[in-house]
Amino acid sequence: MSRVDVRFASGPGWCAGWWYEPESGNAPGPVVIMGHGLGGVKAMRLDAYAERFVAEGYRVLVFDYRHFGDSDGEPRDLLDIQRQLDDWAAAMHHVRSLPQVDRKRIVLWGTSFGGGHVIEAASRDGGVAAIISQCPFTDGFASLRTIGLRSLVKLTVLGVRDALRGFRGRRPVRIAVAGRRGDAALMTAPDVLDGYAALVPEGQAQPGKVPARVALRIPLYYPGRAAASLECPALFCVAMKDSVAPSRSTIWHVRKARHGRIKRYRTGHFDLYVEPWFDEVVSDQIDFLRENVPVSRHAP
Repeated sequence: MSRVDVRFASGPGWCAGWWYEPESGNAPGPVVIMGHGLGGVKAMRLDAYAERFVAEGYRVLVFDYRHFGDSDGEPRDLLDIQRQLDDWAAAMHHVRSLPQVDRKRIVLWGTSFGGGHVIEAASRDGGVAAIISQCPFTDGFASLRTIGLRSLVKLTVLGVRDALRGFRGRRPVRIAVAGRRGDAALMTAPDVLDGYAALVPEGQAQPGKVPARVALRIPLYYPGRAAASLECPALFCVAMKDSVAPSRSTIWHVRKARHGRIKRYRTGHFDLYVEPWFDEVVSDQIDFLRENVPVSRHAP
């Protein structure tokens, strides 16, 4: 297995990524494109999943959205839904240009906010072979209800202020991604601070605060509605005790996917990334890949 740093163009800028090649990667084969969730970057446990997929013979592209991590973009940590969807489209365009990739066997893997993005992205692109959507954000209103009234009021005020400052070209007003109940933060459930921190590698700082204008957009984003339009096989890994992306609304949306499969885990949103749940979750994802997008076209 090898991993190299790569860049690919997206809009007026570029995204940074890691490209993984399996040891036996000669003939054109399938690729798994991976992106993180709300404020997340590739170093926050995505390498753990990628290494498991590569060990099975899959090529993998893990990328940071523009404005985040190692990618281009100012202001830093700007969370723009449409730009992130454009980054998914750019990642697909990039891998389709690579000679070692079978263009008909592209898999999208997203988690949390990215889990919603892959539903939306695959519904727009008819060439996706399969998606894996882990603890997906599917319903803006359902997630809005998890943060509490005090946080909601603060986010609305700061979001309007930041949107006005952005229109005038001024410095952003910023809010935390993860916080305590009542904070001006996008996630405020009791398990959020510890769960989010557990994804950050030792010795690295947590991602910075994001411009508050996104708080006005998240309640209007319903990627789960696109599940009914999916033409490809889809695996939905749902945390039944999810405090960020409520499982009830998620299942209501994703059960409409014609070729969908729902795996339920009786644990919380952030538990799927780490042991003791990680091995079970990633093993289910590998089984799904083997069945629907095998490394060898002659595999059973």
